[in-house]
Amino acid sequence: MGAGVMKSAGGSTKRRRRTSRAQPMAEINVTPFVDVMLVLLIIFMVAAPLLTVGVPVELPKTAAGALPTDQEEPLTVTITAEGGIQIQTSETAPDDLVPKLRAIAAERTSDRVFLRADGAVAYAQVMEVMGALNAGGFSNIGLVTDIGGPTLDGRDAPGGADR
Repeated sequence: MGAGVMKSAGGSTKRRRRTSRAQPMAEINVTPFVDVMLVLLIIFMVAAPLLTVGVPVELPKTAAGALPTDQEEPLTVTITAEGGIQIQTSETAPDDLVPKLRAIAAERTSDRVFLRADGAVAYAQVMEVMGALNAGGFSNIGLVTDIGGPTLDGRDAPGGADR
C-alpha cells in the first residue's frame, strides 16, 4: 500500500550492470488517510444534530437570536401540546415538578434552564411552569423558539417566509 519500487537515477549512458537493483521508495501514500478522515468528518457532521435532547414539539417562531451556551449541558423542560411536562426526556407530574427541580438544582452549578413549549399550549400554563422553575431554584430561564418568525415592525426575520 505505501511502499513502491523506484529505479536508480543513473545519469550515464552506459549499460547498467546486472547487479544493480531497484531502490525501495520511502514515501508514504497519504491519500487513503485523507479519504478516511473525510468520511469520518461527514459522519460526525451528520450525527451531531441527532445528539440533541428533545421531545418533538411545534415551537413558535420569533426573530430572537440564540442564547450563548455554557460548559455544562443545560437543563431542558418541555411542555407538550397535550399539556404534559418533561424534564429532559422523562415525564414529570405537575405536583412533582418543584421537588424534582430543587433536587436537580442542588446538584448543578448553573441556574440556567431552557423552557420549550408547544405553540398550542396556553400562555397561563407556560407561566405556571416558569413559576415552578423559579420556585425550584432556576432563575435564569431561556425560552426556546424556532428562528425565522415575524418581527414586530412588520418585516419577516431573515430565514422566514415572505408575506
